[in-house]
Amino acid sequence: MKTVTPPPPLKADPGVPEALPRTLVTLRDRLGADSVDRIWIFPPLIRGRRERGLLVATVFADGERRLLHTVTYVAERTGKGLTVEQQMFEEGVSPSDRVPHVIDGVVSRSQMNLGPPREIEIEGDPERYEALLAEFDPALFVAEAP
Repeated sequence: MKTVTPPPPLKADPGVPEALPRTLVTLRDRLGADSVDRIWIFPPLIRGRRERGLLVATVFADGERRLLHTVTYVAERTGKGLTVEQQMFEEGVSPSDRVPHVIDGVVSRSQMNLGPPREIEIEGDPERYEALLAEFDPALFVAEAP
């Protein structure tokens, strides 16, 4: 009987590792790290060297209310270079204790089933935001030469 050797496992799609850290910088620059309460980073949809992602951030409003922002990004690396396109939307205001239910609803309605988001507590502390950015290789933040 002949033994069949299975093919080597397929490598995971590489995605665009620069996309998420650069989107986090955009979020910080537009909202201010001291105003961000929490960030939810949803698992991206990756196809080869193309990546689509979603972040939700809550910003302190008045008292226990939070202003919700979503940030979407589409990134691609081709032979011509890197593109990262981002869009930010102000979605509305919610009591802070309702926000986790909103996030759960986003996950349950998703038809892609990519998994739950990672929740990061910033609580208006710029050092926590910088610690989040420090999780990424510094080279991912450097713009490429034209």
